[in-house]
Amino acid sequence: MTYELAIGDRSYSSWSLRGWLLFEKFGIPVKVRKVELYSDDMQSLLADFAPARLVPAVRTPEGEVFGETIAIAETLAERHPEAGLWPENAAARAMARYMSSEMHSGFRDLRNNCAMDLLKSYEDSKPNAAVLSDLARIEEIWARARGRFGAGGSWLFGSYSIADAFYAPVAARIATYNLPVSATSKAYVDAHLNDPSFRRWRAMGKAENRVLSIYDQPYAQRPWPGPVPQVAIAADGPSLNSACPYSGKPVTHSLRLNGRVWGFCNAFCRDKTMHDPDVWPAFVAMVNGGKS
Repeated sequence: MTYELAIGDRSYSSWSLRGWLLFEKFGIPVKVRKVELYSDDMQSLLADFAPARLVPAVRTPEGEVFGETIAIAETLAERHPEAGLWPENAAARAMARYMSSEMHSGFRDLRNNCAMDLLKSYEDSKPNAAVLSDLARIEEIWARARGRFGAGGSWLFGSYSIADAFYAPVAARIATYNLPVSATSKAYVDAHLNDPSFRRWRAMGKAENRVLSIYDQPYAQRPWPGPVPQVAIAADGPSLNSACPYSGKPVTHSLRLNGRVWGFCNAFCRDKTMHDPDVWPAFVAMVNGGKS
């Protein structure tokens, strides 16, 4: 039972990140169809997901189509109760729904002034009073959730839930714009930056190699504040493996990591791995096990 998910550019589409995490973090099979934002192809893709007008949009295995991340979250939770998308505790579940709904409809000043950009991070973005007010509210509700229900893990309610997927783009904005938050909030942001799923999404965005100048800001840049990946570079073959670790298809593109050359079935498979080699289980298993 596989869904289809329409998304936009991974480096910039915060709504797409949220929608994808709802599948990725809970092990729900999905086929992703990606389109470039602000392109003619976007309307062509969305025509195949009518009546949805924006990404992300979902088609169920039965053919039903819907959009809006709050609807995607509730539908997946209803269809997959065993996956634990919402917290099990009733009070925690009510709070998580409230927080997710507030994220879905609120914090406009943060959204408008700090668009998601996973390709850059700034030394000082000079946030205005309205952005700081949104941040104060976000920190307040994060602290409330963590204080009451978060003792069992790194996430808002201990275990990862829909609420964390909804606030992942907020964590990304805090990282990109170096927004001032408390040590407790920074630890929660760091949990997102270290999360393998978030890192895979960011690596795929870098592999897409699409830079939109409309997102550029006039601030001095700094290194991305998340984990520093191992250094891998594109390389010529021959590779140690003959089949792509992801598809099993014959190798056509290669990278070099720690003096060894590994092959993939296309440039995207190679490049997403090259940008963060440690977060791809199939690749790590191949490297640790030798030839494939």
